[in-house]
Amino acid sequence: MIAPLPDFGLLPKTSVTVLRPNPTGATDPFGAPVEGEPVEEAVDGALVTPGATADLDASRPDGVRVAYTVHFPKGYGKPLRGCSVVIEGKPYRVIGDPKPYMADGTPGPWAMAAEVEAVDG
Repeated sequence: MIAPLPDFGLLPKTSVTVLRPNPTGATDPFGAPVEGEPVEEAVDGALVTPGATADLDASRPDGVRVAYTVHFPKGYGKPLRGCSVVIEGKPYRVIGDPKPYMADGTPGPWAMAAEVEAVDG
C-alpha cells in the first residue's frame, strides 16, 4: 500500500522577488558590460527554508554568511543564474544555476530549489 502524500498546506508559503540582470548592451571604458536596473519579478507560493550555519566559530559567533533555500512553485522553471532573490526586503545572491526537478519525481507544489546567500563582514 502506498502512503498518502503529506498535507503541503501546512508549510508556510511566501512571496519572493527575483531580481534579474538587465544588460544594456553598452560597455564601460574598460570594456566591462554595463547593466541597467534589474528587472523585478514577483513569485508567489515559494517555500523559504533556512540554510546551513557552517561558518559559525569562536572568532565569529554570529557568522558572516546568511543562507536560505528557496523552493520555487511548479511552473516557474525560469533560469536563475546571475539573479538575486529578495526575501523579507533583503537581496540574496543565487548560487550556481538551479534546475527544476524531474516532473515524475515531484509530487508536491514545488519544482525547483535554489540556494541563495548574503555575506556580511
